[in-house]
Amino acid sequence: MINHFSKRYLTVVLLSLIWLSTATTSFAANKKAVFKAGAATSNITPPLGQMIVGGWKPIPATQVHDELHARSIVLDDGQIQVAIVLCDNVGIPEAVFDLAKEQAHKATGIPKSHMLLASTHTHSATTARGPSKVIRETEFTEYQKFLASRISDSIQRALFQLEPARIGWGKVDEPSELHNRRWFVNDSSLLTNPFGGIDRVRMNPPRAHKALDRPAGPTDPEISFISIQSLDQRPIALLANYSLHYVGGVRSGEISADYFGYFARLITQKLNAENQHPPFVGILSNGTSGDVNNINFTQKNGRRYKRYEKMQEVAEKVASRVQEAHQQINFHDWVPLGATTASLPLKLRKPTPAMLEHFAKVTSALKDKSGTRHSREEIYAERIAGLKGAPDEIKVPLQAIRIGDLGIAAIPFETFTETGLELKERSPFPETFTIELANGSFGYLPTPEQHRWGGYETWLGTNFVEKDASTKIVSTLLELFQSLKDKQLSTQLK
Repeated sequence: MINHFSKRYLTVVLLSLIWLSTATTSFAANKKAVFKAGAATSNITPPLGQMIVGGWKPIPATQVHDELHARSIVLDDGQIQVAIVLCDNVGIPEAVFDLAKEQAHKATGIPKSHMLLASTHTHSATTARGPSKVIRETEFTEYQKFLASRISDSIQRALFQLEPARIGWGKVDEPSELHNRRWFVNDSSLLTNPFGGIDRVRMNPPRAHKALDRPAGPTDPEISFISIQSLDQRPIALLANYSLHYVGGVRSGEISADYFGYFARLITQKLNAENQHPPFVGILSNGTSGDVNNINFTQKNGRRYKRYEKMQEVAEKVASRVQEAHQQINFHDWVPLGATTASLPLKLRKPTPAMLEHFAKVTSALKDKSGTRHSREEIYAERIAGLKGAPDEIKVPLQAIRIGDLGIAAIPFETFTETGLELKERSPFPETFTIELANGSFGYLPTPEQHRWGGYETWLGTNFVEKDASTKIVSTLLELFQSLKDKQLSTQLK
């Protein structure tokens, strides 16, 4: 006679055998599935005369130093397709990305939720922005419509190139070009802001200044990358991720993809992928670099670089590190894919009565030419005035993508490095990185603590959303990651 304990034991054994059987069946099915990939680029260079943004005042484009591109990868695990596109632009609004996704979905059938579209944040590209970062556009400029169609084209072309493929990923550090640009300084004259107040932190302080105390945040030296090759080991594409702002050093009025464009060319050379068909596609995405650039503020100005020389130097370092690490990665014949999105409501910050009173005085002083106390007061007076028709709340798109044991977060802000490091630490996936300015462009995203310290990135008109936004975004992205992890486990048990 079987007692209660024996029944429980037999039940556990039976369930274990069922799980083992289904897991084996699932694994066998996955082994039969064919992993495919394709990659392509589309030229998105606008006509001369369009306005270049990235400085304090837009200027018209007078020359093209190097062409701008939308660089695309499409992955297919036999059941799920995912598209990732990086565009050479300072920041593309959600509405323009949504237009591109709609066109690509109609042409390919890829779900819009499975498309990650992002900007590289080159500061020498003509604008795809409208008049506001928080008021959604309903009418598009000719360049915005052109850009959306070219992004869609690049996805379609990458899909056309689908072929059986292998995929692998790796990481390597390159710390030498990373410096947090926000500093605590011991001189209040360096801490004034255009709102008539005093901050605790200064963005881009004078180099080697005696008042420099310490950086206000960390850097992330990690270069994460995904490599895709054909079954006969022909390179198809490589997507890298590095948490460094643009480099700059361009001639005034010239269009350039910055170091992101140079990386694409250099990694093609370093992987011996030139002059092949289909063409190899190298891509560098921007990680969490909202508070990081390549200026060492502890040193006085060193050698003078020629135009475009510094961005080439940075791209060479990043591409060289990737090439070295690339030799060690393991390629997989098949990995599961997944993608999920969320629309997170965030309150918009509003001008305080004190701000409105201050800028009324600024505007009055400008009219009678009596001068202003801060060099950026006029600019921020215009930005505050531009918030008059803004809603009380916006919904921002967040996205998580799974490629095997790798997780990719997509955030539509210029994101501080602290946020990217937190996501890496808390992600349920062994490897994780974040692409910023993805699926939209809503300004800077400081952490709550950084908001308390002030500085350019926290000013209203540079940042627009509630001060706890980064905390809510991290929480939502971790939930999205966990849902992808749980979904994969559930699939294996069926």
